[in-house]
Amino acid sequence: MPILNYTTKIKPEKTAGEIQSILGKSGAQAVMSEYQGGEVTAISFRYEEQGNLLSFRLPINSEGVLKAFKRQKIRNCCCNIDQAKRTAWRIVKDWVEAQMALVEANQADLVEVFLPYLQDDTGTTVYKRLQGGGFKALTHNPEDK
Repeated sequence: MPILNYTTKIKPEKTAGEIQSILGKSGAQAVMSEYQGGEVTAISFRYEEQGNLLSFRLPINSEGVLKAFKRQKIRNCCCNIDQAKRTAWRIVKDWVEAQMALVEANQADLVEVFLPYLQDDTGTTVYKRLQGGGFKALTHNPEDK
């Protein structure tokens, strides 16, 4: 099965705007597009939880999508970096919509679903901090009892 949204023609900026709208309607206090070389590369947003202002960052990985195209032997018309960027953004949008559906259905709260993307005061995400520590904070060692 080909990667989700691999044929999309929707520009990254349009999709980033759709994500901003979803987050804004879901209670984000601020939403920002990040750019590199004139192209949108991430969405950052702030959300207040229990009196604390929390910052989240949702990046895309267009190189990873391009690798998936090549691995899946996606036809040549779609196997380029521009298509990978469009596809990456649509995947993030679909994921954000799915996460917000969980929140709206009271199956999870916003911080819970976006927790890996929560940033500390240095801009490092929870996921990157755990990864950097070899996920030791999450492992269970019976000898530690």
